[in-house]
Amino acid sequence: MVSDGAASAHLGVGARAGVPVDEVLALVEAVLREAGLTRADVRTLATLDARAAEPGITGAADVLGVPVRAFTAEELAAVPVPHPSARPLAATGTASVAEAAALLAAGGGASVGLLVPKRKTRRVTCALAASVPVLPNEDAPGVRLLPRTHGYIAGEPGSPPTIPTPHTTAAMDMHLHTDAHDLRHHGDAEVRDEKLIDLAVNVRTNTPPDWLRERIADSLTGLAAYPDGRAARAAVAERHDLPSNRVLLTAGAAEAFVLIARALPVRRPVVVHPQFTEPEAALRDVGHEVGRVLLREEDGFRLDAAAVPEDADLVVIGNPTNPTSVLHPAASIAALARPWRTLVVDEAFLDAVPGEREALAGRTDVPGLVVLRSLTKTWGLAGLRIGYVLAEPATIAALERTQPLWPVSTPALVAAEACMSRAALAEAEHAAHRIGVERAHLLAGLAEFDEVRTVPGSEGPFVLLRIDGADAIRERLRSLGFAARRGDTFPGLDRNWLRIAVRDRVTTNRFLQALDQALLMGG
Repeated sequence: MVSDGAASAHLGVGARAGVPVDEVLALVEAVLREAGLTRADVRTLATLDARAAEPGITGAADVLGVPVRAFTAEELAAVPVPHPSARPLAATGTASVAEAAALLAAGGGASVGLLVPKRKTRRVTCALAASVPVLPNEDAPGVRLLPRTHGYIAGEPGSPPTIPTPHTTAAMDMHLHTDAHDLRHHGDAEVRDEKLIDLAVNVRTNTPPDWLRERIADSLTGLAAYPDGRAARAAVAERHDLPSNRVLLTAGAAEAFVLIARALPVRRPVVVHPQFTEPEAALRDVGHEVGRVLLREEDGFRLDAAAVPEDADLVVIGNPTNPTSVLHPAASIAALARPWRTLVVDEAFLDAVPGEREALAGRTDVPGLVVLRSLTKTWGLAGLRIGYVLAEPATIAALERTQPLWPVSTPALVAAEACMSRAALAEAEHAAHRIGVERAHLLAGLAEFDEVRTVPGSEGPFVLLRIDGADAIRERLRSLGFAARRGDTFPGLDRNWLRIAVRDRVTTNRFLQALDQALLMGG
């Protein structure tokens, strides 16, 4: 019990990304029971700033009726904790998020102590701290808060057997590569429900064009019939000079990643990051342990083929890669192919590159090659969901068996067929050249800022830039009417990165002015 005039109790929580609110609350309630407290005794819920917006954290705070207090890794690292762990120290810079956050929230100093030390479940850690008044001739009143059995972690030398904890200390508070990034975060979340100029989503503006809207609208008269994808499939095959049995139409590239994860026999999948996070999320959802190859900023985020494990039987890479905008040489990617390996190349943005340089779509000489394409970006069809897979017939058949019946709607099939026409391809090529001109203007403007560093050689309809404290800059940009894509949800990047979509010159100039203001606002 909190006694001797304790002023308040403060929870410290460490959590993996995506942890549900129920798991957080269950551990919180257990910690409160151990301390002999109720929810009414809690004043704050404190955590690492990178976890402060997690729904599990914010939801638990809402239930408790307390604010979330966020601390940086540097602030937490400065707090001595009674029960340090090496792995969270290496991953986050603090040896215990839960204990350090609880102690800081309670005010720190000699008048603060742990009511309950670090406790954990598989994905959550929790500690409880309180401040107490200093009694005469007492240097550390916090020790009065702890019963004799406190101050140990189950499973470690000297731990009392009465504290049940089924995991080792090393499993606690881990923010490892498997959970340090929100793989389900996408650019549309940056603009949803708010009136902002959208630089977060890479869909080309002023799309779909009128002629495509009309084709889609005309298809609505046939909605009574089940979708028939034969014509669209044939059109895609002809566009890439392939037989139809090498083509599979999907509800966007995202569905294709799910099909690959579920249909193909995979033992050791590897994803090359930073890149679109859905492939890894889909693989994890079916139970795969996913390896990561992290390309380095100092190498310009260029592909390092030697970093890909030789025994990887599935490798996923984007080209040009989202979010880095790097266009890897086709030969370098093809060199990753092995007779026993599935090589998945996400070419969702390749049609935004003039001449589709470095494309592997249409190649039949690369063993195990699977190419994904999307019609979402160039044609503005994110809400219609249409994309396709190009692969060996046996792979296409395996993916198709995993699809439900009629997976692509009639309007989406009509759009796919229309976008394969010569006139449409010519329009896409013109748009790609226009994007290149506008991207050069954006990069030239960004080069005027000493605080901004861009990834060299950008080739996609977006650029990746680094600014110290970019997370704060992003919030200031929002206040000025612009939505930018946060970078810290991409493995290999952190809070100092932003992705900016290429827009027309007028919009870009307004953005550059807003960026100048945002930088000045930060001093």
